[in-house]
Amino acid sequence: MLSEQALELIDIVARVGSFTAAANKLHKVPSAVSYAIKQIEEELGVMLFIRHHRSVSLTPAGEHFVRESRAVLQHLDEIKRGTQRVANGWQPTLSIALDNIVRADRISVLIADFYRHFQDIELIIRIEVFNGVWEALATGRSDVAIGATTAIPVGGVYQYKDMGEIEWAFLVSKHHPLAEIDRPLTDDELRPFPSICLEDTSREIPKRLTWLLDNQRRLVVPDWIRAINCFREGLGVGYMPAHLASAFIKAGALVEKQLERPLAVSPCCLAWNADKMSPALAWVLDYLGDTDKLHREWLA
Repeated sequence: MLSEQALELIDIVARVGSFTAAANKLHKVPSAVSYAIKQIEEELGVMLFIRHHRSVSLTPAGEHFVRESRAVLQHLDEIKRGTQRVANGWQPTLSIALDNIVRADRISVLIADFYRHFQDIELIIRIEVFNGVWEALATGRSDVAIGATTAIPVGGVYQYKDMGEIEWAFLVSKHHPLAEIDRPLTDDELRPFPSICLEDTSREIPKRLTWLLDNQRRLVVPDWIRAINCFREGLGVGYMPAHLASAFIKAGALVEKQLERPLAVSPCCLAWNADKMSPALAWVLDYLGDTDKLHREWLA
């Protein structure tokens, strides 16, 4: 059976184009390299190299052999490194679930910083809404969740870090009939207009709504970008995180209104599965920092 060393020898000779150059690279005499190549060819029953006066070149069979053997060598190297990572507690992937409420611009920064430290680990980013974040942890789809709100028991061994509170802004279009009313709005005034809300991405855990009155229609959208477009077009009313709405309020595209029964702030946290702790997960937790840093970078 051909050994890894035999495959590497063929590869080196093919790269440098002569037995002498390969011998110099391997700190051997040329006759030893020539003999080893001949033994491999005899084992295969084919000629891999055409011998010239001072060089060698691959036969068509040799070109095929080198191409396939390089793939095998690469795969063997990946097996070795993967086995070493597992032995040292490394995981081949790290999955992070982010609630749609967090700042989108921070996600690419996290990804770039992660890959500067971990080039051999696949990072999986999932964007979830409300209870979909907790379900991602509960089902093992994700190892850590950023921006989880309204904690509910999901089983398992989870640890938490406070991210502060999310304030909600009630929004209408600047052209909406309610925009000019200069007092807290009542439920009866709001009920005729659809409530713009995001679809909870959970499938097994009961879904959650941000805000909905009795006998009020819903306008369900997949994310806050689509929600903002609906608000601006006057297609409905509703709440969205104040830190995401502030720029549109300041620009005059949306109008924030006060309600007689306002929505309470939502506690927000970073949560992770303690049973899946690894060096990569530990790095992410340290990178995200304490409560003040989490709130400032992801929710401000």
